[in-house]
Amino acid sequence: MEHNQQYWDLFNKSKTCVIIPTYNNCKTLEKVIDGVSYYTENIIVVNDGSTDDTENILKKYATFNIITFNKNSGKGCALKKGFKYACEKGFEYAITIDSDGQHFAEDLPKFIELIEKEPDSLIIGARNMSQEGIPVKSSFGNKFSNFWVLIETGIKLPDTQSGYRLYPIKRLEKTRYFSKKFEFEIEVIARAAWKGINIIPVPVKIYYSPKESRISHFRPFRDFLRISVLNTYLVTIALLFVRPFIFIRSLNKKNIKYFVKNNLLNPEESNIRKAVAVMLGIFMGIVPIWGYQLILAILLAHILKLNKSIVIVTANISIPPMIPLILFISFKTGGIIMGSAASHLSFTSGITFDTVKNNLYQYLIGSICFAVLFSIFCGLLSFLILQSYRRKKIAIN
Repeated sequence: MEHNQQYWDLFNKSKTCVIIPTYNNCKTLEKVIDGVSYYTENIIVVNDGSTDDTENILKKYATFNIITFNKNSGKGCALKKGFKYACEKGFEYAITIDSDGQHFAEDLPKFIELIEKEPDSLIIGARNMSQEGIPVKSSFGNKFSNFWVLIETGIKLPDTQSGYRLYPIKRLEKTRYFSKKFEFEIEVIARAAWKGINIIPVPVKIYYSPKESRISHFRPFRDFLRISVLNTYLVTIALLFVRPFIFIRSLNKKNIKYFVKNNLLNPEESNIRKAVAVMLGIFMGIVPIWGYQLILAILLAHILKLNKSIVIVTANISIPPMIPLILFISFKTGGIIMGSAASHLSFTSGITFDTVKNNLYQYLIGSICFAVLFSIFCGLLSFLILQSYRRKKIAIN
């Protein structure tokens, strides 16, 4: 077998393997394996229940690691199985390459060279999605995915749907995943980012075969629905838990001083607008639209041309330690408004659909009223403090 010993040694030195998930791609699989084997012998092929001639082709590569599923389980399952097997074999990194022939094996050295400079990173092969021959649905789907990954992680990436990647599988070994099919490649980006793993794009070439000969296992309606469900799940987790905890961890004397100096005490912005930004952030942090509070807060801040930093910071009033207190005060506020019609929660008896409905109604009324009142209070208080500070500063000068 023709190979490049220098690259074989580099792959061995960096403990990197190449995982090739495949499902009914017998026409291109052999060429892909041969291309990869020029650069490394550390190859793991995951046959995800193929029903074509894939099994016979793989008999030619008995020296490589072959994993076979009896029935198709989805790309996510194939990759997770490949990662687990690679970890058991002692590998620390795994490059994934699709078996449909759209990726070029000669781009493999880019991943190895970059991981030597940026160890423990997730490297994503960024395709040129504006080149000729790229299907419109692929280009749109990629932009759609990029947007949601930005919301979930705060990281702007050019190609979040590329299957050509280098994974730091040792660092991801104990990560639990929600998805099993195509959408797994989106989820793993979010999970990696939340773990603090550096995510780096690297340009790679791409080849799309003519439409009439192209094999695609993507089912537009069903898979797009799965991706939408996953993104809803990830955004909710990110906004309710991940982002608030990142915000808390980032708090230190230096960051607080910077925020106060460059936002709250910024002389180029009026105190009224700063107070309104505080009000908007507090209101959006309390109002019961869990999972979408921060998105809407940023959108409204942009429309109203308010200080986004102030809005984002004050919206984090709904961080996990504060949530029970906000829920309790909201429920009690609703009880005051409803008077004699107010509900009293009891978990020992009398729990029916009507009591649940009444409790929810009371909470919704209370949370909106509490959000309005508390945001006005915080806005007025911040305005008075800022005005007082400005007067003192003028008096000193």
